[in-house]
Amino acid sequence: MTNSFGEFGKARMFFVIGSNMTEAHPVAATFLKNAVMNGAKLILVDPRKQPLANFADIHAQIKVGSDIAFLNGIMHVLITEDLYDKEFVASCTAGFEDLKKTVMAYPPERAAEISGVSADMIRDIARMLASVKPAMLCYTLGITEHTCGKNNVMSTANLQMLLGNMGVESGGVNPLRGQNNVQGACDMGALPNVFPGYQQVANPDARAKFEKAWGVKDLPAKPGLMIPQMMEGLADGKVKAFWVFGENLANTEPDIAKVEHELASAEFLVCQDIFPTETTRFADVIFPSAGWSEDDGTFTNSERRVSRVRKVSQPPALAMPNWWIFKEIARRFGHDWASSSGEELWDNEISALAPALAGVKYGRIEQDGLQWPVPDDEHPGTAFLHKEGKFTCGLGVFTAVEWTPPAEVPDEEYPLVLSTGRRLYHYHTRTQTGRSGLDYLLPEETADMSSADAEALGILSGEMVKVRSRRGEITVKAKVTPQVPQGMVWMAFHFRDACANWLTNPVFDPATQTAEYKACAVRIEKI
Repeated sequence: MTNSFGEFGKARMFFVIGSNMTEAHPVAATFLKNAVMNGAKLILVDPRKQPLANFADIHAQIKVGSDIAFLNGIMHVLITEDLYDKEFVASCTAGFEDLKKTVMAYPPERAAEISGVSADMIRDIARMLASVKPAMLCYTLGITEHTCGKNNVMSTANLQMLLGNMGVESGGVNPLRGQNNVQGACDMGALPNVFPGYQQVANPDARAKFEKAWGVKDLPAKPGLMIPQMMEGLADGKVKAFWVFGENLANTEPDIAKVEHELASAEFLVCQDIFPTETTRFADVIFPSAGWSEDDGTFTNSERRVSRVRKVSQPPALAMPNWWIFKEIARRFGHDWASSSGEELWDNEISALAPALAGVKYGRIEQDGLQWPVPDDEHPGTAFLHKEGKFTCGLGVFTAVEWTPPAEVPDEEYPLVLSTGRRLYHYHTRTQTGRSGLDYLLPEETADMSSADAEALGILSGEMVKVRSRRGEITVKAKVTPQVPQGMVWMAFHFRDACANWLTNPVFDPATQTAEYKACAVRIEKI
């Protein structure tokens, strides 16, 4: 997030796109709903009439996978009606003419044809956005989990820069992270192209710094593999060994049948987790690791806040802290890593090597944590980024992007769009929530569908149906609901037998390698 949760209460306008906040981020959604009830405006862009629609001034019920065309249509109106922030664009950005040239090809009528949102509503949204400043833009996986996910994100940034909503309190582009501490994992370098603190592996100065700190030579100058490339490497023999740390890939990756073949192809597979999962069935070795409350450490949340996590119980049996497991394996490879606690890791390594985290010390995060960047020990942290329109690279760069459809669209054989997401009572593959009693509140998955589609197929709510795609089929209970528009089916991936990922399409954004979980073609059959 460029901004902070604390700014929600001061916000005058929210633009929420591709985010089922009330179920996937209920705490953040509470902040937003409180702000709306105190007078803030809300524009919701989502294919479903999800609960947040009840709070919205405008709900744009967009077609799955049409975000770029829709956003380009809004920007077309802002430019042609002279509603954009000309001062901000002139002084703080670059690339406006290229953006203008592209969005001029998306008048509201064309954007409406692609997105399903009327031309009049597109104009109303543009005018409302221009009338209230600043506005906070929030998105989640409904934006990123597409083959054009990176371009979707770029398009949201284009909109906020065009409106001059960057570098100000209660503005910005605010992705709500999909998993606990995913922000922290990225910050620590759990990406194949960066060292901790987002220092590029292609930068020779960064490599030299980490080679010296880690006591090694010749760190790779090219990024490593992304998860889809690793998985495909298992199947074709290019990847021999695989270490799965805190991931249940056999349920979370698209096309489970394909994933299970890839996992079974590994010559040597290590799993490190707190419970047995569908993935640990394939493991040659399982390292039992301590849970979040069984060791001292930190999490970093969506707003870049580094917070303490404190040990309250002993790990069971042979379970050990994750850092200890990695350190012991390294020792057996001949490396003696000095740090032996979360505190030592932060103070002696992370803050010493990552400039954005230089001022984050254990002694400074005892209370409410710190939001990076924190460049030195006196810095109070950064509530919002790009203050006064000053971007990391100098000017904010507009990136003109064209709309592209999903990789798989409905046809005669598979006439419905399946889109996936999360439900309130469970977390991902239920590795934790399935053991905590929450099955009492949500015991099974459903295929959510419109009354029009149900009537056409002769299906009653509560009946068991088959949902088929080109990759597999599942038997699941139908749920007829006004939330879902005609032509769409909506499911989650929490329950193994009725997991949506038996059906989803293993195609990926070419840059980020994020899977297109939000769109594939299916059919429903009455049993």
